[in-house]
Amino acid sequence: MPEAAQEREARALFGLAEVEGPSMVPTLYGGDRLLVRYGVRVRPGQVVVLRHPLQQNLLVVKRAVERRDGGWWVLADNPTAGGDSTVYGTVPEEFVLGRVLGRYRPRRRTPGQRSWSGALGWALTAVRPVSTRSASRRLRAR
Repeated sequence: MPEAAQEREARALFGLAEVEGPSMVPTLYGGDRLLVRYGVRVRPGQVVVLRHPLQQNLLVVKRAVERRDGGWWVLADNPTAGGDSTVYGTVPEEFVLGRVLGRYRPRRRTPGQRSWSGALGWALTAVRPVSTRSASRRLRAR
């Protein structure tokens, strides 16, 4: 394989995504940026990016709970947000595109608040891996 083609292929394995909506709170919040590894094996408990089964042009972020016949059962960490396998059933394996490795929370720009302590506090919490354990009671029970 030519060197340029290998480099393009390696770059395609990772991507960035932005969270919209409350379905993954408290794990992820609207505006969070995600580092996604595409084309990897998914395990139960991991946060994944997938094509919405009813709108394939829409990408969503959910937690893969378990393998079932025909694909993955995925749930939102926020049980009141809905929009998961309880609504659309098992997600076909080919719709699960990759898993989330970590999240980056952008710094909110507040005029006049540029203190060192504020910047340090943000830096210590802005980047973190995404846990395979959910804070949601309905997911911990499984």
